[in-house]
Amino acid sequence: MQYMIMTYEDPSAFNARTDAQKSPAYWGSWAAYTQTLQESGVMVAGSGLQLPNTSTTVRLREGKRHIQDGPYAETKEQLGGYFVIDVPDLDTALDWAVRCPAAAEGVVEVRPVLQMNPN
Repeated sequence: MQYMIMTYEDPSAFNARTDAQKSPAYWGSWAAYTQTLQESGVMVAGSGLQLPNTSTTVRLREGKRHIQDGPYAETKEQLGGYFVIDVPDLDTALDWAVRCPAAAEGVVEVRPVLQMNPN
C-alpha cells in the first residue's frame, strides 16, 4: 500500500537550509534519509518544496479565479516536502516516518494514498 509522508517544518528548519553553519547537517540528514528509503526499495517518489512564501493558492468562486500569495496557512509549521512510499501497512509507514529528520523537531504526517478507481 502506498503512503505519503508529509514533512512540516518551522521557520528555523527552513532557515537551516541556507545557513552556512547549519545547512551541511540539515541537508546531510535529508540525503541520508532519502538514500535509505531508496536503497530499501520502498520509495516511490519524493521531493522537498520551496519556502512557504513562494506558494500561491487559487480558488474558483462564481466562475472567477481568486489568487493569494503564500503561505496559505498561518501556522508554526509549514509543509516542507513529501515522500511516497510503498509498504505493507500503516505500522511500517510509521516506522519510516519516525526516522524522518522532520520528526525530531517538526511534524510528520502519514496518510494513505487514495487509489483512484474510475469504474
